[in-house]
Amino acid sequence: MEDILAILHSGELYLPGDERLMKEQTECLELLYDYNSTRAKEAEKRRELLLKMFRKIGEGCYIEPPLHANWGGKFVSFGKNVYANFGLTLVDDTEISVGDNTMFGPNVVLATAQHPLNAALREQAYQYNAPVRIGKNCWLGAGVIVLPGVTIGDNAVIGAGAVVSRDIPENSVALGVPAKVVKKIEP
Repeated sequence: MEDILAILHSGELYLPGDERLMKEQTECLELLYDYNSTRAKEAEKRRELLLKMFRKIGEGCYIEPPLHANWGGKFVSFGKNVYANFGLTLVDDTEISVGDNTMFGPNVVLATAQHPLNAALREQAYQYNAPVRIGKNCWLGAGVIVLPGVTIGDNAVIGAGAVVSRDIPENSVALGVPAKVVKKIEP
């Protein structure tokens, strides 16, 4: 299975409907369903499920259900004390990494999957992926969308509703569509 999964991380075009990929993905989505079906009092069960679902999940992480993820977090690494409010969507077709003490407002989307501009290739359902990297001590407000291949530096703040299509440097506040740095954060 590792051979077929390598295509997800190569940046090359592939067909996500490949039977081998879909079998593996379905197993991941079963765990995600279990996570989203937990009760508020089942914190330990949630933690155990996240340990199975994510590539890495640090101590003190809290993800408020519902969580949406193409691969149930299989390619996602969270540092310590990451907080995600309701409705986090991880389009985790390749790696997503998030540093310690980062916070996500409700309905944040971190997307790694893309489709070709060529209509004939899109018609056949091809896609390719680029990783998303978010530093430590970041805060992404409600409804932020982070597009494939973007890196957000440490201590950055992304204002609610922003669409992040380019890298954001550390110690910056970025707002808007597309997101633009409007302020440096001084120590």
